[in-house]
Amino acid sequence: MQRIDYINGFYEILRDLEDQLGGCRRLSESHGNMTWPHRGVYFFFEPGEMRSQGSGLRVVRVGTHALKRGSQTTLWNRLRTHRGTLNGRHAGGGNHRGSIFRLHVGTAILRKEGLEKQYWTWGVGASAKREIRNFEYPIEKKVTHHIGSMPFLWLEVNDVPGPRSERAYIESNSIALLSNYGRLGTASAIDPPSKVWLGHYCKNKIVCETGLWNVEHATESHIDPNFLKKLGMKVSSYRKYSE
Repeated sequence: MQRIDYINGFYEILRDLEDQLGGCRRLSESHGNMTWPHRGVYFFFEPGEMRSQGSGLRVVRVGTHALKRGSQTTLWNRLRTHRGTLNGRHAGGGNHRGSIFRLHVGTAILRKEGLEKQYWTWGVGASAKREIRNFEYPIEKKVTHHIGSMPFLWLEVNDVPGPRSERAYIESNSIALLSNYGRLGTASAIDPPSKVWLGHYCKNKIVCETGLWNVEHATESHIDPNFLKKLGMKVSSYRKYSE
């Protein structure tokens, strides 16, 4: 089976997942009172980023959580970190130091708008003082707006936290399958990013070279031959969630 067949099969499975979920959600409209599985994998799409080899939007980020043994992080905990804050001093902002997704989107916004030197503190350190957070607040709001507009799907995978979890398996194989690392600009690229994709401005070169807001697993080439079969079986047995 050729790579294009694997990718088309992947999107067929996601369409099945979307049907079972009753559609995508957006973080701008999501909250903790909605029904979420305890653990899972998520798939983000991006407005304007269309598949070139098929119909619909292309996946631009795959992620999960609780990959360390003993982790108590839930799926919503992780999605909420990507979403940002709703209330308080920095309402509408967020913490890019707690979300690599927000970090990457922020660097792209800064470079595109020529603000890198002005906001040189972006991404510096694992934490920041209040004055720095206040200073970065305008960019955090831009990041929240951009990520909040992205439709996403989620798949329940309630397994034990750890690097060898089923969630880690789905995440790594999905990213490796969708990544265009070493292919962009060639005939072998499948569903490459549009010319206006924000990720072209990202500070991390791997994002620019793959068309995904992912770095981990994005340069890998090995994909389990049984991945689609396993993913399809997981989606087929999925329990429908409703608010």
